[in-house]
Amino acid sequence: MAPHRYIAGRSSAVQTEAAAGAAPPAPCYGEPQKFDKFFRGPVRKRSCTDVLCCLIFITVILLYVALGIVAWLHGDAKKVLYPTDSYGQFCGQKGTSNVKKPILFYFNILKCTNPAVLINLQCPTTQMCVAKCPDKFATYADMQLQHKLNKSHWEYYRQFCKPDFNNLDKPLSQVLRDEDCPSMIVPSRPFFQRCVPDFITLNGTVTAANRTRFKDALEMAHNDTELQLPAKDVTGLVDTKQLGMKIVEDYAKSWTWILMGLLLSLAVSLVFILLLRFTAGLLLWTTIITVILLLAYGMWYCSMKLSQLRHKPGSDVTIVEVSLQTDLQVYLQLTQTWIIFLVSLGVTEVSILLMLIFLRRRVRVAIALLREASKAISHMMSTLFFPIVTFLLLTVCISYWLMTSIHLASSGNPIYKVVSPDVSCPYANSTCKPETFNRTNVSKLALCQGSQCLFAFYGGETPYHRYLFLLQLSNLLVFLWLVNFSLALEQCTLAGTFASYYWAKRKPQDIPPCPLFSSFSRAIRYHTGSLAFGALILSVVQLVRIILEYLEQKLKGVDNSLSRFILHCLQCCFWCLEKFLRYMNHNAYIMVAIYGKNFCTSAREAFFLIMRNVVRVAVLDRVTDFLLFLGKVLIAGGVGVVAFFFFTSKIPVIQEEVPNLNYYWVPLLTVVIGAYLIAHGFFNVYAICVDTLFLCFCDDLERNDGSSEKPFRMSPELHRILGKSSQVH
Repeated sequence: MAPHRYIAGRSSAVQTEAAAGAAPPAPCYGEPQKFDKFFRGPVRKRSCTDVLCCLIFITVILLYVALGIVAWLHGDAKKVLYPTDSYGQFCGQKGTSNVKKPILFYFNILKCTNPAVLINLQCPTTQMCVAKCPDKFATYADMQLQHKLNKSHWEYYRQFCKPDFNNLDKPLSQVLRDEDCPSMIVPSRPFFQRCVPDFITLNGTVTAANRTRFKDALEMAHNDTELQLPAKDVTGLVDTKQLGMKIVEDYAKSWTWILMGLLLSLAVSLVFILLLRFTAGLLLWTTIITVILLLAYGMWYCSMKLSQLRHKPGSDVTIVEVSLQTDLQVYLQLTQTWIIFLVSLGVTEVSILLMLIFLRRRVRVAIALLREASKAISHMMSTLFFPIVTFLLLTVCISYWLMTSIHLASSGNPIYKVVSPDVSCPYANSTCKPETFNRTNVSKLALCQGSQCLFAFYGGETPYHRYLFLLQLSNLLVFLWLVNFSLALEQCTLAGTFASYYWAKRKPQDIPPCPLFSSFSRAIRYHTGSLAFGALILSVVQLVRIILEYLEQKLKGVDNSLSRFILHCLQCCFWCLEKFLRYMNHNAYIMVAIYGKNFCTSAREAFFLIMRNVVRVAVLDRVTDFLLFLGKVLIAGGVGVVAFFFFTSKIPVIQEEVPNLNYYWVPLLTVVIGAYLIAHGFFNVYAICVDTLFLCFCDDLERNDGSSEKPFRMSPELHRILGKSSQVH
């Protein structure tokens, strides 16, 4: 095959065209690339970059491993599933006094709104294991008065007090101080073996025990909203055990069919990519038209369902009133559900049609770019399977973070302090153990008469426990850092591979052997620091966004317009900053893969190169990504439709093979999400290939002029596509 050197017919015309396509050179956009006859793509002789950040990254990984080991030694994952009382015993545990008490009761559930609930998975209040939850409202003061008339009131109330307490003559203030009994009990129901207030709607008003306001034993007024907040925090810690068991059961029955659905999506994705290589234009236009027709059919179907439900009794109930239901058929009986579907489909349909009307030329350019990317990938098919490496890395990161978070959250232990009536007691406020307190000399001292060992809080007094919240934040930050590093490694590796294809004089003869492995080796050996640097910057911004989201949730009940406005402004700013950093990091990794420079230099050169070709960049303003997104939706939707007909027994040929499931949506959602992720993994390779080819093209135009001395490395078709992109509007 003859050497692939594209030489324009008239170099002066090409230079004029290049100048027209690029922004006028300006000092603020840097100097254009100079011609280098020795440049043949990704630089092979390179040195390590951002060494300091590399050392910090390796050190952080070692410390992260140490944190996981310490958390594993201190934590107990069983505390997440099984509740423990203030003595550290599991409710319902055999061989203990709690064997017949499987449910956890909180003395003061109002304290469960404390952030410590999320950190330690424990409410900072006394917790007792009980046989059943209270089913009526009562206060300790009312019980004392009623006990004089009927002793049954105390017999009922005492089951929610400490087992060894039986002194009704003890003053109320001391009972509450020593936390012998709760100040009040409200009707509750067991939720994941925990008593949470049972709310009912009475005449459109949420009530507890048919009340919206009530007083505790100290005559302090409370309302039902105060109870709803901690109840939501408690129920939000874990999912319903029964639902979880049913989901696991459905997975056990349908895992083979789920695997077959994922294999089907893998085969469809490969066939789609194969067709994209030879019929890119026809396939993508067919995809667009198919999606438009499917959306139109969906709108028609939603309209038909709305007309059927309009006169059906009970269909006008809102989704909020129905609340969370595991049976999806409940939502499908509501008109509001179909209105939401109809509006969503309509907005999507109009958006696609407007894009085709006003951006039809850019769509054609994007299709041509994908066709060029298909040629590159066809010569290096191994790039399609590199996302498997990224998937494995992400799986390890997520699993390690999840286990570390659980063990950190379950590291807290009940702490007891000596409480003495005499403040001059030398042991006052010192740590003690309830099981051995009576055998110590503390209560025998004259100044410590009447001292008790009472529950103080959950956590610990070691440096590890004191800084548990910071350790959780550090765990989250390192997790984000590792995830972003894994994605950066994929982008840099694939960019170096496709750059080797672009800068090869003869394709495919001059493509280096094993380009994917070579690019991966260069990224790991020389640029771990640069990739870690870019990933760290992005991770810090993401952590700030997560903290802002948490603050927004906590401020929802606060009537402060100024604070909410400032918070929303900050969220908007950091969202924009994250998007900008993602875009800049992506292009910086491409430049790192090609030239082997440090992160900051690569990011600056990528930004300047883009700004010098800002008109051409407009051609790629997410149109390519949108076309690939339609392909992913089509694959996931098609496989999802087949899975839906199968799991709902609507395929007569294989009706008998359908497993008997509790919720058919469990395997259905798994197949749809899995199919989308599989398609995303393949199509993400195309997206990186298009971006790399585009930056290489811009660099090629600056280095070369199309003459015999400085021939372009691009293909004639690519030059025809992007060379006149400045005329695309």
